[in-house]
Amino acid sequence: MIYEMRVYHCLPGRLPALLKRFEHVTLGLWARHGIRQAGFWTVEVGSSNQDLYYLLAWESMAEREKKWAAFAADPEWQAKRAESEKDGPILASFSNSFLKPTSFSSVK
Repeated sequence: MIYEMRVYHCLPGRLPALLKRFEHVTLGLWARHGIRQAGFWTVEVGSSNQDLYYLLAWESMAEREKKWAAFAADPEWQAKRAESEKDGPILASFSNSFLKPTSFSSVK
């Protein structure tokens, strides 16, 4: 199992719009594309309370490439994303890392 950690850095005041998009749009589309989330977090105490952290679980990089490409190309996603940004962009930037559990990790 490979975990992808994605960190979205929102523009000031735009985190609520991002959370709404995930809850009401993105998660349903991910389910349809077979994308498995392993958790979402906002920052309680830290350098920025405008960030969203989340993990995706993949069997392999090949699975990730196939499913993520299909999701990104989905016309419904493209339309809903554009609609969610009608008041302006949501993200300032994002980063992602691919994590492999250690032999002693409670998460495999």
